[in-house]
Amino acid sequence: MQDIPVITIDGPAASGKGTIAARVARSLGFHYLDSGALYRLATFAALKHGISLDDAAALAAQAANLDPVFDGEKILFEGEDVSTAIRSEAVSSATSQVAAIPEVREALFNLQRRFARAPGLVADGRDMGTVIFPKAELKVFLTATARVRAERRYKQLVERGEAADLDALTRDLEARDKRDRERETAPLRAAIDAYILDTSEMDIESVEKKVLEWWQSR
Repeated sequence: MQDIPVITIDGPAASGKGTIAARVARSLGFHYLDSGALYRLATFAALKHGISLDDAAALAAQAANLDPVFDGEKILFEGEDVSTAIRSEAVSSATSQVAAIPEVREALFNLQRRFARAPGLVADGRDMGTVIFPKAELKVFLTATARVRAERRYKQLVERGEAADLDALTRDLEARDKRDRERETAPLRAAIDAYILDTSEMDIESVEKKVLEWWQSR
C-alpha cells in the first residue's frame, strides 16, 4: 500500500470535500473513498436495527461487519440502495455522535485503508490525512463559513424534496463542528502538512482546479 498514491481531502460537514474528492478521483482515474458514507452507513444500520447510540460495544461490532457494495454513486446495503437514506438529516445528525466513539473508529480503520488500490486513491473525510493515511502524497483541508455550508445543505435537501430550515441547519452545523473538534479520538483538524482552502467564495470548478494544480506540483 505504501506504493499507492493517495490524496486526502478533509474538512467539516458541507465543506464540499465529497464533491471535490469525487471529481478529482474521476479526473485522475483514481479510486474514491467517501469515509463519511461508512460512518453514515454504520449509523443508519444502528437506527434500522434498534441499536442504542450509547452502546459503544454493539455499534463497534456492527461496524466491523459492515459489508456495503459501492456501485458508482450507489451504496447497496443488505440488498437495498441506501444512497439517499444515509444522507437524511436524521442520520446526518446522529452520525457525528457515532463517529466520535473510539471503538467504532477502530472498527472502520482497516476497512478504509483497504480502499487504497492501484492506480491511486482520493479519500475524503475528517481524519483521512491525520489518522487513516498520514503518509498521503497530498493532503487538502477544505473549509467554509457555517452559513455558507448551511446554504449548501439547504439546497441539497430542497432539491430532494425534504423540508429544511436554514437557521436550524446553521446551528446544527456549528454544534457538529464543535463536537468534531473537541472529541478525544481523531478530532477534526487539518494535518500539519495539509493545504488549507476556504471555499466560501469559490465554485466547484475552481476548487477542483486548485486541488489538481497542487497534485501536479507534487
